[in-house]
Amino acid sequence: MLARWRKPFLILAVAAFCGLAATASMASETGAVKAAEDGHIALAARVAGDSERTRLVVDLNDSVEMDVFVLAEPPRVVIDLPAVEFTFPDETGKTGRGLISAFRYGSFLPGRARIVIDVAGPVAVDKAFVLPAIEGQPARMVLDLVKTDRTSFLAAQADSLERMRIRDAHFARKGDRGERPKETGDSKLPLVVIDPGHGGIDGGATGKNGTMEKAVVLEFAKVLKAKLADTGRFRVLLTREDDVFVSLADRVKTAREAGAKLFVSIHADSLTNRKFRGATVYTLSEKASDAVAHALAEKENRSDTLAGLVWPKVTNEVNDILAELTQRETNTFSTVFARSLVGEFRSAIKLVKNPHRSAGFLVLRAPDVPSILIELGYLSNVHDETMLTSEDWRERTANAVIEAIRSFFARQVAQRP
Repeated sequence: MLARWRKPFLILAVAAFCGLAATASMASETGAVKAAEDGHIALAARVAGDSERTRLVVDLNDSVEMDVFVLAEPPRVVIDLPAVEFTFPDETGKTGRGLISAFRYGSFLPGRARIVIDVAGPVAVDKAFVLPAIEGQPARMVLDLVKTDRTSFLAAQADSLERMRIRDAHFARKGDRGERPKETGDSKLPLVVIDPGHGGIDGGATGKNGTMEKAVVLEFAKVLKAKLADTGRFRVLLTREDDVFVSLADRVKTAREAGAKLFVSIHADSLTNRKFRGATVYTLSEKASDAVAHALAEKENRSDTLAGLVWPKVTNEVNDILAELTQRETNTFSTVFARSLVGEFRSAIKLVKNPHRSAGFLVLRAPDVPSILIELGYLSNVHDETMLTSEDWRERTANAVIEAIRSFFARQVAQRP
């Protein structure tokens, strides 16, 4: 039942951030809301089998169409679905069995959902079908995977990408890409883009008490947007306003196309060291300032991969050189803002040791927009997790960010000839 397929988008490289960014679009309504309208609900999921043959079964309230494709580096199997509301228990998908290591699920694009399956090695899709619901039994989506060799797996990926290209052209003709979030404020005011990390199928980190990064950063971003707009001195735009997936390239593209004067990405990650706590402010650098910064950048840069995207490697030497020259000046402004923000944070919230750090975060690579990434805290630490869900803490932290933004733009005005 491997029907039409869809191209996973275009490019993610430096050239992408110079105008060739992928077109994975944002939706103004959540996948869950759309799913509720259509009535598609995923009730439960389970994995059975061994290292030679493994089956994934998903129980649904009614039948859905499924598209399946495979991707390499790392090996994944992706199931595209219409909008589905997932009501699985929290632990579903975190561990696997046989050929399936783990799987993720959630909203992906307007009116669509996705399941991304991490597999232990090269696999082939032996069967993929949906059994209709009958009295006393839900509909069942069934995926059978069998072990295969790398050559066959790569050939299957090539076929997947071609099928996806054809399907993408179909959706492009329909123009079904969803609406971008709307900015607030007078068009003459400088635009600040706030980027709540993760979303949709990409949940980010999860705290010991179940706090999800994608939810807590969105809540903070909304508070920050409202307070920043209330100053009457800035336009404000969120890269996402709901629980939807947005690619790294599209986050940057949103800021650049809207003419942003500042880009602030919001995160609340996790670390293996659970004692590590406090806020951190990151700027872009090709060489990470330390091991923690390097590990976090690598983790954040995998967001698109975790969501089942694949990016062809495309280079453009002319654009790379121009972008590099512009990026140097932009990085200087980013550093100025980061230092100002650290200063404001010192009197408001707890900071890590050496709170201004740097690494090669892809989401900070807009060559013409000063950009920083804030780790509000670390969900791997129980104290930080508690603070991240505190209304008082959010208000205090948002106020500190706003003061830093005011100082940043005041300095720019003062330095004009």
